[in-house]
Amino acid sequence: MSAETTAAVPGPAAPEPAALRRARRSWYVYDWANSAYVTTTATVLFGPYLTSVARRAACPDLPTGQVCTRMLSVLGVPVAPGSVALYAVTAATLLAALLLPLIGAIADRTAHRARLLGVLAWTGAAAATAMVLVSGTRWQLGVLLLMVATTCLASSLVVYDALLCDVSPPHLRDRTSSRGWALGYLGGFLLLAANLALVSAPGAVGLDTEGAVRASLAIAGLWWAVFTIIPVLGLRNLPTRAVSVLGERALAPAGAGRGLLAPFRQLVHTLRGIRRYPQTLRFLLAYLIFNDGIQTVIYASSIYGQEELGFSQSQLITTILIVQGVAFLGALAFGRIAARFGAQRTILGGLGLWVLVLLGALTLQRGAFSGWLLLAVGIGLVLGGTQALSRSLYSQLVPLGQEAEFFSLYQAAERGTSWVGTLAFGLVFQLTGSYRPALTTLLAFFVVGAVLLARVDVARGTAAAAKAPAPPGEAPST
Repeated sequence: MSAETTAAVPGPAAPEPAALRRARRSWYVYDWANSAYVTTTATVLFGPYLTSVARRAACPDLPTGQVCTRMLSVLGVPVAPGSVALYAVTAATLLAALLLPLIGAIADRTAHRARLLGVLAWTGAAAATAMVLVSGTRWQLGVLLLMVATTCLASSLVVYDALLCDVSPPHLRDRTSSRGWALGYLGGFLLLAANLALVSAPGAVGLDTEGAVRASLAIAGLWWAVFTIIPVLGLRNLPTRAVSVLGERALAPAGAGRGLLAPFRQLVHTLRGIRRYPQTLRFLLAYLIFNDGIQTVIYASSIYGQEELGFSQSQLITTILIVQGVAFLGALAFGRIAARFGAQRTILGGLGLWVLVLLGALTLQRGAFSGWLLLAVGIGLVLGGTQALSRSLYSQLVPLGQEAEFFSLYQAAERGTSWVGTLAFGLVFQLTGSYRPALTTLLAFFVVGAVLLARVDVARGTAAAAKAPAPPGEAPST
């Protein structure tokens, strides 16, 4: 057994209370809820749809099939219509980078994390549902709604990921995280299958193709909102955790009143003190880089498939259905593999497979749909596993009482918040006029991220995180 596994699995656990098992089942459901938006809207439909709306605004009289060479103006800056969606995600990520650490500080100081999860999720779901109003040439409305939904999703996941530490003991977190991701892929698969039927035969319900896409966007937002009710209600009675306040373990409940500026003071302390956890910082840096690559592939794959390889909306939805179905099994399989070889080694193997997938995508010719589907199977095998195990591995490196604050830093690199990758992808396309060179740039994210991840000493990082916070200016031994 590796040192990593030994540190994460302290020994046989006592029987769990039934209430904790019920809370964990409720926790799983938020992956099911938000994955409908991530899959249907963020991954498949909205990027290409917003691109077509932006192209229509730039070239309203352009015949179908011809390339639009005109630029849109954003605050006087020329922007290619094909880069609008990518830049919107980049802008949302920069906004989230400012907000997420504060969200984490607030979440660690509240006794009502489940309620905060609901507020953030329902705000994002409202924006996602309102995407049905994006039509004609109103690409600006689409950009605004995408930014709100993306920022709220990232903020809600800060709270959700931190709750993993409340619903699962350390020795069960790989399995718990993997099951949550697997359930999310299953939910995304089911809704996307329904959307595939709608987009493929819109006339059956009296819609055209664009109307079917807009209806699918609204349904995904409503799905997110309705199923969020389950975790909000199921997690509301979790025991209150103590929090680390300005370097000292608090004995009062997390919601104890210490002034409106307390979350800001706590955030400043956390940012100053994070250097005391060097292995956690190393993991964060590695994750920031390789997850940027993963998130950009997820977001840009539908644009690459439509614009570079010439696939239709129905073909793209079929592709994601395959990814979702395989990812459901892949997430569960990676959880089992990690139990034997350790999460760190399993993630490194997954990153190697990501490199092979990208190299395969670069060799595909336009219209080669069978090869595209083979790549979809490869993505499905590694997608859920690398992300689920990254979350559970990081949870071992998070100081007690500061889970949400540290997960806010983690979430800055999580799905839908990749900004270096999407920015690089959009800039290279704008400079070259082709998505193939843009895809090549993503190889560096996986290679560099894997090298950095291999240097993380998980056993030492877990030991450091389990200690009481050191006084300001004193670093614990690592």
